[in-house]
Amino acid sequence: MDARLMPKEESYAQMVWRRFRHHKLAMISLGVLIVLYSMAILAPWVTPYHYDHMDFDKISQPPSLEHWFGTDRIGADLFSRVIWGSRISLSVGFAAAGIALVLGTVIGAISGYYGGVIDDILMRFTEIVASFPTMFLLLTVIAVLPRSVMNIMIVIGATSWPGLARLVRGQFLSLREQDYVEAARALGATNSRIVFKHILLNTMAPIIVNASLRIGGAILTESGLSFLGLGVTTPPSWGTILNGGRPLLRSAPWITTIPGIFIFVTVLAFNYVGDGLRDALDPRATK
Repeated sequence: MDARLMPKEESYAQMVWRRFRHHKLAMISLGVLIVLYSMAILAPWVTPYHYDHMDFDKISQPPSLEHWFGTDRIGADLFSRVIWGSRISLSVGFAAAGIALVLGTVIGAISGYYGGVIDDILMRFTEIVASFPTMFLLLTVIAVLPRSVMNIMIVIGATSWPGLARLVRGQFLSLREQDYVEAARALGATNSRIVFKHILLNTMAPIIVNASLRIGGAILTESGLSFLGLGVTTPPSWGTILNGGRPLLRSAPWITTIPGIFIFVTVLAFNYVGDGLRDALDPRATK
């Protein structure tokens, strides 16, 4: 048979993308996230006003053609503040999830691969961190540290890794005794090579799915802290905007409803993307 007529072999990345495209809600959610991140990046050009622009003649006005989302209690354009605020909420979610991903993966990998005393020490430490009420720990640390976007990212990421560490540890415990790992040891492969090239690559599917879901959780945590008045105020995050509209919940409900919808849609989109990745990366899938 002519080689040109033979079907091309599908790569792993192409197979994952093909499976992911079959998940309609995941594709729609991916499109929503692309739009949100694009608007956040282009905030100076897509917003009609700066986030701190105030017009005291137009305080708490409902949505209109001039102000699409209305104005808040200081006369600021709510559409502009929500778009500028997406920079904080989305960046905090992404960075905090990245910190948790690194910490959880490193601790779980070391614990699961070496086992013994190292495993006992790291897992006891993980259990101690997981035993603290997360919100109470966040409130305590943020009350002590200077209020900044970087500190919020670090605190959320540094308190949300235990679940991922346990997941990675479980994967390493099951994979370190596989035949291909024993063969690599017999051929003289170093521990670092075995961990990063042979085992970690085979645990990436659950790690990626967990990371996508963790971004939504980090956004919710940041929004909760900002709603309590412990978030950054310039530019305001979605939670800060929610907090600002709390006194006018009955007379001007759009001030809290609109950023609340953005939080809900964003977290839901990350969850659906995680579901799509889980199905696409599942080795038992046949499609």
